[in-house]
Amino acid sequence: MGRITTAVFKEKKLKGEKITMLTAYDYPTAKVIDEAGIDSILVGDSLGNVVLGYENTLAVTMDDMVHHTKAVTRGAKNAMVVSDMPFLSYHISREESVRNAGRLIQEAGAQAVKLEGGQERIDTIKAILDAEIPVMGHIGLTPQSVHQFGGFKVQGRDLETAQKLIQDAVALANAGVFGMVLEGVPAALAKKITEMVSVPTIGIGAGKDCDGQVLVVHDMLGLYQGHVAKFVKKFGNLHPLMLEAVKSYSEEVKAGTFPAPEHCYSIDDSIIEKLY
Repeated sequence: MGRITTAVFKEKKLKGEKITMLTAYDYPTAKVIDEAGIDSILVGDSLGNVVLGYENTLAVTMDDMVHHTKAVTRGAKNAMVVSDMPFLSYHISREESVRNAGRLIQEAGAQAVKLEGGQERIDTIKAILDAEIPVMGHIGLTPQSVHQFGGFKVQGRDLETAQKLIQDAVALANAGVFGMVLEGVPAALAKKITEMVSVPTIGIGAGKDCDGQVLVVHDMLGLYQGHVAKFVKKFGNLHPLMLEAVKSYSEEVKAGTFPAPEHCYSIDDSIIEKLY
């Protein structure tokens, strides 16, 4: 299996093959995801919530994204690495947006960037594409707009916002994105958008008719103990396993049973005797 590229994404949509995507924020996790044959790894700014312990994604910086993306790209041999552009990294000017996108490619080794927003971001997206950097769109529930939305709410449930989402999706596809994330969108609307656009849609809380799916790895492995959205399925429950292992370690250290002889290195007694 060779490196997955943006061309593979488009090919999969044409063939009707589903695209798989998961998040990762470090080298060992990226290695496991890559070994499992997942098509793409998203270094999401969700690292703010799940790895750095922030309340939302707004505090994540470009340096955070570069740091974590570097770790992931070292672990991913086949999966395409897409890195998120964090809050305010693509809002101020086109020049700054291109420079920041360039850092994620040049410094961090990602193959593509993802940024949130629809029609209002088209000029920025075109500027980044002009610099030969592939862009993935992200519409629907865009976490960087949490304050504007007044919380994490499903988007596109009334006629006006549903039409806006369709217009956004079409505008993104026309601008030249190679794919787009649909987050927190009613399943029937996501199906309609998927049929209307020529580029792959990756759903998260957007039903099964998207061209692919993405989940936060900590959520699907049962590692994250905060509020988990309705759309998350736990494919594993690692939190109790980790807790049990850490407790066992603590108990054995306190009891003096760890380290046992097999965990220790030996030295000739005569050498020890000569030390006194």
